[in-house]
Amino acid sequence: EKPLSYRTWWRCRMALVVGLLEERELAARERVEVLRAEADRVLARLAEAETGWQEWVIARQRVGEVLSATPTALREPALGETPDDVQEQEQEPGPAVAASAGGRVVPVRQPGSDPQTLPEGYREIMRVVTEQAGPDGGSATGCQEIVAGLGLEPTPARVEAVRHRAKRLVTRGWLAEPVPGRFTFPGGRGAGS
Repeated sequence: EKPLSYRTWWRCRMALVVGLLEERELAARERVEVLRAEADRVLARLAEAETGWQEWVIARQRVGEVLSATPTALREPALGETPDDVQEQEQEPGPAVAASAGGRVVPVRQPGSDPQTLPEGYREIMRVVTEQAGPDGGSATGCQEIVAGLGLEPTPARVEAVRHRAKRLVTRGWLAEPVPGRFTFPGGRGAGS
C-alpha cells in the first residue's frame, strides 16, 4: 500500500474539518429557527397582552371621567367607614358635601387651583412629586419613590395606598400618569401652575 502524500493527507484533514464545521453550522441554524419561532410566539402574546392592557387603561380613564361628574363618589372612606357608609352620608351632592365630609373630598383641579386645598395625604403626595419632578416639572415619579419620599417603609400595602391616591389625583386633574404607575404634572407643569 502506497503511503499518502502530505498534500493528500492535508486535503483529507481539511475535508474532515469542513464536514465538522458544516454539522455545527446546521445545528446552529436549526437552533436559530427554533428560537425565531419561539420569539414569534412570544411577540404575538406580547401584542395580545399590550392590547388587553390598553383596554384596561381606557376603562380606567372612562371610569375616571364618570367619577369626575359624580360628586357623591369622590369622598374616600375614613378609617373604619365602608364605601356604603360614605354613600349614605352623601345624599345631597354639591358644596355641602365637601364641608360635611371631613375635608376628604379631592376637588377637581381648576386653573389656578392651590394644592393646599387638598386633604393632607394628597398634599403630601403632591409635595413628593413636586420635589422629584425636576426643574422642568416633567420627570415622572413611581409609587415606591413617593412612599420613600413620605418617609414610610415601602410595604406592598403602603405602595398600593399611595397608588390609589395618586390615581385619584390623576382622575381629578392634579397629576398625570404618562406611564402606568409613574406620576407627574399634566403637561409637565408644577403643582402650583
